[in-house]
Amino acid sequence: MADLIGGLMDPILRRKAGMTSGLVAAWSEIAGPRLQDMTRPEKLVWPARRSDTDAFEPATLVVACEAAAALRLQHQTSELISRVNAFFGFAAVERIKIVQKAVHQVRPNRKPKLRELGPDDISRIDDMVARIENPKLRDALRAFAESALRRKDG
Repeated sequence: MADLIGGLMDPILRRKAGMTSGLVAAWSEIAGPRLQDMTRPEKLVWPARRSDTDAFEPATLVVACEAAAALRLQHQTSELISRVNAFFGFAAVERIKIVQKAVHQVRPNRKPKLRELGPDDISRIDDMVARIENPKLRDALRAFAESALRRKDG
């Protein structure tokens, strides 16, 4: 699944952010345990090439960073550049630009609240599935009914 999604996302990331999904996926290993949750690679900014004869120039890696980790990231930029270049296998990045912003956004819990089933609910489910002869089908329908009743309000 990851290979399929990576194959779909790579052209989009390359066009919009100048990088691959591999860098995003490997970021926790590249950044290390102290920076992985506080930073995120945003994009690679490649210098404009005027012609095909221009010499290769490395990119600038734009990294989003929580304010609390900006100083640590600033001190570790040379090490991070080395790790990113090792990931790419060549000197792809020359410098890092730090952009302070929220890296992790709090996502609302959208899971439905489940209620406990009472004895009346359990006997109602037992009555519904009592005439099902196949034990696997009966168990599956029982589980489905329990799930539906747990989600039901009141």
